[in-house]
Amino acid sequence: MLLPTVDIALRAGTVALLLVLAASLFRGFGTVLAGRLAAAFALGSAAHAVSYSIGAASPVSILHAPLIALSTGNVVVFWLFTRALFDDAFKLRAWHGLVWAAVAAFSLVNCLWIAPVPGGNLRISIIAINLLALGFIALAVVQTIASWSSDLVEGRRRIRVFIVVAAALYGGVNAILQMLLSGGEAAGVANTVNSAVLAAIVATISWLMMRVDGADVFPVAAEIAAAPDVPNPSAAFEHSNDQKLVDALMRLMADERIYRHDNVTIGTLATRLKIPEYRLRRLINQRLGYRNFNVFLNNHRIEEAKAALADPTQAEVPVITIAMDAGFQSLGPFNRAFKATTGVTPTEYRRLNATAA
Repeated sequence: MLLPTVDIALRAGTVALLLVLAASLFRGFGTVLAGRLAAAFALGSAAHAVSYSIGAASPVSILHAPLIALSTGNVVVFWLFTRALFDDAFKLRAWHGLVWAAVAAFSLVNCLWIAPVPGGNLRISIIAINLLALGFIALAVVQTIASWSSDLVEGRRRIRVFIVVAAALYGGVNAILQMLLSGGEAAGVANTVNSAVLAAIVATISWLMMRVDGADVFPVAAEIAAAPDVPNPSAAFEHSNDQKLVDALMRLMADERIYRHDNVTIGTLATRLKIPEYRLRRLINQRLGYRNFNVFLNNHRIEEAKAALADPTQAEVPVITIAMDAGFQSLGPFNRAFKATTGVTPTEYRRLNATAA
C-alpha cells in the first residue's frame, strides 16, 4: 500500500510543478518559438506524469487514452523544442504539426482499437509505441549533440548536457522498461522509482530556469533583456584585451579570409589566436553579438559572395563557383543562407545589382 501512495503523491507534485512551469514559460517567453514549445512540452509532460504505467497488463479506458496520446505526441514536441532551442534559425512548418498529429493519432488508435483485440496485441502495441518514442528521443539527442560545437552561448551549452543526459536516461529507460515488464511487483516498484526520477528532473529544470538568464536560453529574449551599458572602471583592462583579440580575429577573417578554409572550427581560430576555446566563444558571443559560430562564418562568406555577385567583371562567373570560393561546400546551403540574410536569392541579387548599374 505504501508504494502506490508514494507513487500518487510524486505524480501529483510533478504535475503541479509542470503546470506552474508551463504557465511561467508561456508568460515569460511566449513570444519566442522555443519558449512556446517549452511550455507545450511541459504540458505534455504533465499528461505523461498522469498517464504512464510501466507493465500495463490490461487495455486502457476511453478516458485514459487521450492522455496517453498526448504523452506519446510529446516526444515530437521534445524533438521540435530541441531544434528551436539550439537552432536560432529554426522555424515551425505545417508538416511538423502533421507529424505530431500522426504520432498522437497512432497512439490513440493503438489504445482504443489495436491493443484491446485478443491475441497478444497489447504487448505489441506497447512495444510499437515505445519504439516510436525512442526514435524521436534519439533524433532530439543527435540534434543536440550535432550542433553543440557551434553554439556560442555558455548558458545554453550547459543546458545541453542536462537535456542529453535526462532524455537519454529517463526517456530511454522508461521506454525499455515498459517494453520488458508486464505487471507484477517489479512493475509497481518501477512505477514508483520512475515517478521519483521524473519529479527530480522536473525540479532540476525548474531550479535551472531560476538560475539561467532567459536571454541565454531563448534567442529573441536577448533583445528584450538588453540593458544600457554602465561604465565599469574595473572592467576597462579586460575590455581593452578583448578589443585587441577582436581586432586580431577580424584580421584573420578580412586579410587571410580563414572562413574560406575547409572544416574551419572554433578550435582552429582559438589556436591561431593562442587563446582557449571558451574565451573565443565568449568573445564572439558577447563582443560581436553572434549566438552561433556557423552564422558568424557564413556572414563573412556571404559578404564576400555579395561583393562578387555585384561585380560586373564577374557577371559570367557561375553562382556555385562564387559560393565555393567563399567557403560554402555546396550550392543548397549557400542559397538558403544567402536568402535568409539578404531576402533574395543569389541570382536575384546579381540581377538587381546589374539593373541598378
